[in-house]
Parts: sequence; C-alpha cells; structure tokens
Amino acid sequence: MKNLSIKLGILFFVIIFSLITSLLFYLHKGIADIRAEEEIEALQARGNSHRSVLEKHFNEDTIDHVVLMESESRTDVVITNQSGEIIQASKEIEQFEKYIPLPEQQISREGQVIENNWKTEPYIATISPIYLQNKLMGYIFMFENTKSVHLLMNSLNEHFLLAGILSVIFTFIIIIFLSKGITKPLITMKEATYQISKGNFSVSFPKASKDELGDLAKSIESLATELNYLKQQRSEFLASISHELRTPLTYIKGYTDIVRKRNLSEEEQKKYLTIISDETNRLSSLIKELFELAKMDQNTFLIHKQNLELFPFLEKIVQKLTPALTEKNIHFTLECEPRINLMADPTKLEQIIINLLDNAIKYSTDGAKIELKAWKGKGLIHLTIEDSGKGIPEKDLPFIFNRFYRIDKSRTRSLGGTGLGLAIVQELVHAHDAEISVTSKEGVGTKFELLFKEKTNEDNLIN
Repeated sequence: MKNLSIKLGILFFVIIFSLITSLLFYLHKGIADIRAEEEIEALQARGNSHRSVLEKHFNEDTIDHVVLMESESRTDVVITNQSGEIIQASKEIEQFEKYIPLPEQQISREGQVIENNWKTEPYIATISPIYLQNKLMGYIFMFENTKSVHLLMNSLNEHFLLAGILSVIFTFIIIIFLSKGITKPLITMKEATYQISKGNFSVSFPKASKDELGDLAKSIESLATELNYLKQQRSEFLASISHELRTPLTYIKGYTDIVRKRNLSEEEQKKYLTIISDETNRLSSLIKELFELAKMDQNTFLIHKQNLELFPFLEKIVQKLTPALTEKNIHFTLECEPRINLMADPTKLEQIIINLLDNAIKYSTDGAKIELKAWKGKGLIHLTIEDSGKGIPEKDLPFIFNRFYRIDKSRTRSLGGTGLGLAIVQELVHAHDAEISVTSKEGVGTKFELLFKEKTNEDNLIN
C-alpha cells in the first residue's frame, strides 16, 4: 500500500504540475502580450498628445518645449516636416534613422505603430501626423527603448517564478496529505481482508464516508458478516449431518447385531427387521435429499419449464395424497380459478407442493383442515397451502428454511423428518424465479404462499 501511496502521489503531482505549468505559461504569455500592448498604446497616446499641442501652436518654442519634455523622460521624440526633414529630436538622430522614412500611404489622424517587436528590436516606435487647417505640416515619431519593456517583463517573470515555486510546494504538501487520506482507508481494508483470510470475521471500520470507499468498507463488513454466518452454518451443517447419519447407522448396526447373535422368535425378528428397514429408508431419503441440495448448490440441476394448466395438475397431486388425508381424517379443500396456466417444471413443482402438503399433514391433528388455493392477481399467480395444525413458534419462523433446522426436536424421529425438506422447497422455488413466504401462529395454523410470475407473450412464443 505504501507503493500505492507513492504511485498516487507521483501521478497527482505530474497531473497537477503539468496543469499549473500550462496555466502559468498561458497566463504569463497573455499578461506579457497585454503589457507590451499597453506600452505601445501609451507611446502612441503620448505622441498623439504632443500632436494636439503642436496643431494649436506649431512654432519653434512649442517644438522646443515638446523635445525638452521628452529629453527628461524614458521616451524620445523626433519631429519632421511633411517632407520628412528632421526639425528637432530629443536624442541623436542616428539611433532612429531606420524608423524615420515616411510611409508610402497616408497615415490616419490617430497615427499608427511602425515598430512593435519589443523582443528583438532596440526600440518600439509610433508615428502621428500634424495637421493645420487640414493641411499636413509634419510628423511626430515617438520611440521607447525596449530595455524598459524587458525590465517590466523580467519583473513579471520573477513574480511568475515565485508563484510557480510556491504552487509546486503547496501542491506537493497537499498531495502528500491527499494520497495518505486516500490510501489510509485502503490500508485499513487490506488489513481487514487479511484478517478475514485468516478466519477472523469480527472486522469493523470507522464511520464510513458517503462515497465509493465508504461503500467498499460497508461491502467488506457485509462480506465478513456473511462469511461468519456461512462458517457457523457449515459447522452446524456438519454437526447435523454427522448426527443424522450416525443415528440411523447406530440403529441399523445395533438391531442387526441383535438379530444375528441372539436366538429370537419369528415375531421379534420381524419387529427388529422392520426397524432396520425403516432406518435404512430414512438414511436413503436423507442421502437423496443431500444429493439434491448439492446439485442445487452447484447449479447442476435443470429446470424444464412447461405450460401447465394448474387445476388438473393440482388435482392429480391431491389424489396421490388422499390416503394420508383419509387416514388422519383431514378435511381438505382445493380452490383454483379456472384457466390458470403456469410456466413451471412439472416434476419440481410437484415436489414443492407435495413437500408442503406433507408437512401440513404431519403437523396437523386428526380432523384438522388443509386448504390449497390458487388464483391470479397483479401479474402474479398466487398459490397458498394453509392448515389448522399446531403452528410454528414466532422465534422459529426466520429459520425454518435453514438446513437441518427443526422446530420440535423431540418429535423429529417419530415424524420422520430430516430437516432438509423446506430448504429444498426454497431452492426449487427460487429456481423458478418465484418467491415463498410463511405466516404462522402457534396453536392456530400455518400458511405458505408461493408467488409465480404470470405467463407472458414471450413465453407463448417460446412454447
């Protein structure tokens, strides 16, 4: 992570430094050009000001006065007649000769710039015409040594250099804190994931920020919680399956030894062999259900959906369970709206309904009621199984779909359950992209509700 902090710091520094350098360069260039332009405009304005004075009093005294003024300033002036002959100059004329030749075209009253290349030329220069009663009398040439412009630019460069150095220093300091601020939570998360990899799932983070890093921290905490839950579930699963396998095997081995080693009557042998057969069947059922769950966990089982007409489908299931219903004198009713078609795997759907009905029968007393209903509403197909049996305690409701979870541990063997039936039901329901829910009240009864999506036009095209 320290390497990441350095990499982030270098990356931020290069980006910000490049940005600041580019901005300072363009800002410097813009300011330099503006300042040079201002100097040229000021020189032109000074020449136009002298021109205005001379147009009012174009005589020797006024010309001497203008020249005297410029001889005491950082600018210089050369005054010529309309033919270009020099009348007066504030400095020796040799320095200005190359700028003096008159332009070929007429110059406007506002004048013009005749030299603005301050970077390489020794002077910048402007020209202003002098008119008396609309008659051209001469020209005023204004000159400014570019050394003064260069001094101005050097001062500007010093300020920009100082600003650049300060910007780099502050940028470097900000990047150090910024990179540490970004990488610190990442370092914490790295340590947390390391602890998780070592089996320590009790990780927590300081109050998470409301950004992507905060979301990541919450995700890692959720992952740790889920892994801790899965670890507990695995331990409970292994303990449960060990118990479930050991119990019938103990019965089988014990009663087999009794039958083999003792001289028993035919009636006693039949009794013990019946127990052995029951435990063998129980063990076979458990292993079958475990295989089913293993296939579901690995997504290796397939759902082959077909267009089922629900009412005759449910009638066939009820016929299979009629002997068990009759034996316990249970009052069973089937209510199904006509012409309900459901896209489902018939084998898996039958397994779901039989499992739920079988639980309802097991946990209902003689003379109880069981209702199986199906109807359509709001784009969903509702299927409910409701009984008036013993019900499920409120504290057990959140866990009834967990593997090997039993509500009444003391009656488990007499009822023949393995604790896997509802777990299988839930997996099969989810495989159909459906939902299952349960409501129950102890001593009143239990109601399971399945919600399937109604058949769409796209389903019709497929089938």
